[in-house]
Amino acid sequence: MLTAQDIREMNRDHIEERMDELREELFRLRFRSAMMQLENPQLPKQIRREIARMKTILRERELAETEG
Repeated sequence: MLTAQDIREMNRDHIEERMDELREELFRLRFRSAMMQLENPQLPKQIRREIARMKTILRERELAETEG
């Protein structure tokens, strides 16, 4: 899992690409959890939080651009 500092060091395209990968992984995990028990039931929660962290940082950048 990436920290907020790691995400801030990434460029916008890389963040969006990583978010797409995480969304796909989350979809697969949901599908697997419907079929059987997950090995790590906390993983979907961690992925959702990482996506939220990325969205927050993208929004911070967007606001900084409009202000400055």
